[in-house]
Amino acid sequence: MRTGEIRQLVQLKPTELNATRRRLSACHDIDDLRRAGRRLIPRPVFDYVDGAADEELAVRANRAAFQRWRFLPRLLTDVDTVDTAAGVLGQTQPIPLALSPTGYTRMMHQAGETAVARSAYRHGLAYTLSTMATTSIEDVARAVPDKARLWFQLYLHRDEGLNKDLVSRADAAGYQALVVTLDVVVPGHRTRDVRNGLVIPPALTARTLASIAARPGYWTRMLRGPALEFANLPDLNDATTVASSASKFDASITWATIEALRERWPRSLLLKGPLGPDDTVRAVRAGVDGIVLSNHGGRQLDRTVPPADLLPAVRAAAGPDATILVDSGIMHGADIAVAVALGADAAMVGRAYLYGLMAGGEQGVDRALDLLGAQYTRTLQLLGVTSTAELRATGRDRITRD
Repeated sequence: MRTGEIRQLVQLKPTELNATRRRLSACHDIDDLRRAGRRLIPRPVFDYVDGAADEELAVRANRAAFQRWRFLPRLLTDVDTVDTAAGVLGQTQPIPLALSPTGYTRMMHQAGETAVARSAYRHGLAYTLSTMATTSIEDVARAVPDKARLWFQLYLHRDEGLNKDLVSRADAAGYQALVVTLDVVVPGHRTRDVRNGLVIPPALTARTLASIAARPGYWTRMLRGPALEFANLPDLNDATTVASSASKFDASITWATIEALRERWPRSLLLKGPLGPDDTVRAVRAGVDGIVLSNHGGRQLDRTVPPADLLPAVRAAAGPDATILVDSGIMHGADIAVAVALGADAAMVGRAYLYGLMAGGEQGVDRALDLLGAQYTRTLQLLGVTSTAELRATGRDRITRD
């Protein structure tokens, strides 16, 4: 073979000089972003994102619950173009996906919640700000021009005045949905955080200190930004950390609490937790607009049923019109397709975009969302489905259990 012919067959890829873009271009799925983030981030921080409660059985079961489903494609269907759009709480989104709330997000990257909110906005996806955010309700609202897909997640505290203040601030800032988390009445026991010394008072091990010292770039970036704190809960910053903050939450909440919130909050209200069919029906009757099936990514009560396994019964109980979302265990666009096929209006992700944030800041979140969107679109095409609506209507004929 002549040299000229070889040159035509082998074309060298141009060298990317920007380190972040170079790193992200080598990430072809969420697992790649996870590995890239792990190389950049001190171990205690990475383990806070990656870890779960106790024996970490639930977090593994969550993934298995999606992965055990198998597709039944129908071929000879025109899928040259597919309509991946989905309606979520009255808003049309490019794909059936929303971003879950995550606490202490600026610990993963100094841009934190603002970067995630901007990326979600550019992708036309809903983003949920956590009560335990490190960026304030108001600052995140100012970071996005349109509040149509901006949601606020509420942990109910023992201090009712604080609860009212958070709800009022979210309302005034234009958040369109209030997501009430139900499964953090007491703190979950996250063993990795305890081992790494991510507790009060700090008890850092020699191994942890070595991990911190090995990543000076991370600390340089963090020192350039504002102090890391609970931006919406200033009274907690002097007395608590991530691990112990849940001790301030109200363990006595009941349906009466939800009914009072329904009267107070003027827009969409969602309940987030491992709700079964009976509780879902009760929530709908109480005027709740939607349910997020979630076991907190396995970070609260270990050994809980994977939310994906609850989907069919919850959809049957709630009826076709109630908004049902699902999170915990979604790391691929095919998982989103399974969620829709099982009856969800949309899926939600937390760790998936945090891995991107750790790997490349706002660009990393973009990469994570781009990957999930491309995977979902390709799954529909290979499945022989022309739209998200068709998958929702015929989903149980398109999947089977392994």
